[in-house]
Amino acid sequence: MKKLAFTIAFLLAISPIAYSQISDLEKNALLDLHKSTNGTNWNTSWDLTKDVSEWHGITIENNTVTEINLSINNLTGPIPATIGNLKSLRHLNLGFNKISGFIPTELSSIESLVTVHLFMNQLEGQIPSAIGNLKNLKELVLFNNFIDGNIPESIYDIAILEVLQLSSNKLTGTISSGIKNLSHLKTLSLFDNGMSGMLPKQIGSLANLTELSLANNSFKGEIPIEFNQLSKLETLLLFNNKFSGQISPSIQNLPRLLNFEIDNNSNNFEISSNDTNPITQVTIIPQ
Repeated sequence: MKKLAFTIAFLLAISPIAYSQISDLEKNALLDLHKSTNGTNWNTSWDLTKDVSEWHGITIENNTVTEINLSINNLTGPIPATIGNLKSLRHLNLGFNKISGFIPTELSSIESLVTVHLFMNQLEGQIPSAIGNLKNLKELVLFNNFIDGNIPESIYDIAILEVLQLSSNKLTGTISSGIKNLSHLKTLSLFDNGMSGMLPKQIGSLANLTELSLANNSFKGEIPIEFNQLSKLETLLLFNNKFSGQISPSIQNLPRLLNFEIDNNSNNFEISSNDTNPITQVTIIPQ
């Protein structure tokens, strides 16, 4: 009898590992994603007769979905609004697919999200205005889509954000002085958009920044002298803009700068002839 009781207790103990018990709400959200993105034609599809824990790219912890990684898997079609029902989701990677439509506003309600990777798709429309609700977000990677409009002001409220990659879209507008709030930012990549205006000097306060990629836009004015405070900066891409004045030698000589690309695109802009840091690769792109 004691042996039987021990066996039952053991089976009960391992059952959460053997079979996930996610809610119907979460399972239906996954099924909606499968249907909306043409799941039967994915490179690796789901066997819907099996337990959710066996579905490709799905991670379950404590009977709730915590990660979706379906990158490079031939997803086509829109992301369904019901993805917002995955309230414990921490990591979402749908990169390198053919996802179309808008980024659902419901995504902004998943406050547990740490990384959102939707790069190399066919997304259009604007970044949800409430994206700043994602207070735990560290990486927002949306490059190579058709996203337009301004960068939402709320994005500057995500205090722990480390990576903001929005390059190769159709973004317009300016960089807000609120950028100073992103003190943990390591990568700011906005190249190949339609952004304009003057660069805020507050970028210079981003002490952890290692990459600043602003090329192929219409930024104008002088490059703020405050950029010389970016002591960890390794990559600075500024070419194909409308800058004027002269870039300070103290920026060109930043101690860790390895890749610096700029062009002399106007009679109103000059490149300093001072020697640069010997480890720095400076590329002056002729016009």
